[in-house]
Amino acid sequence: MIQPGPAPVGRFSQVVVDCADPQRLAEFWSAVLGVGIVKRRHQYLLDPTIAGGPALCFQLVPDAKATKSRVHLDVAVTDLEEAGARMEALGGSRLGAVEEGAISLLLFADPEGNELCLVLQEA
Repeated sequence: MIQPGPAPVGRFSQVVVDCADPQRLAEFWSAVLGVGIVKRRHQYLLDPTIAGGPALCFQLVPDAKATKSRVHLDVAVTDLEEAGARMEALGGSRLGAVEEGAISLLLFADPEGNELCLVLQEA
């Protein structure tokens, strides 16, 4: 049984990715997820109705990515090799693969090196 949590401070609204080229990353992730882009000043926001979840936002920062990300996105797919080929065509870089028991996934980086996983989900 799941225990109720404490009273919230607020609600989860969006995941923000710091990057050097917000438009390029928004276009990449728009193609990966099949959702539209909304421009907001120095940010690009993917359609906040993504499967009822939080918005995905890309914002301009002067700092380059320096180390492995401690947070990454998982993208559920029904065919790892087809999805992997499409990711590479969009500008993603394949970093490796993992098969552990019932878990099969491909490790990728987006065009600015942010890690993500394509996770096999049975149709």
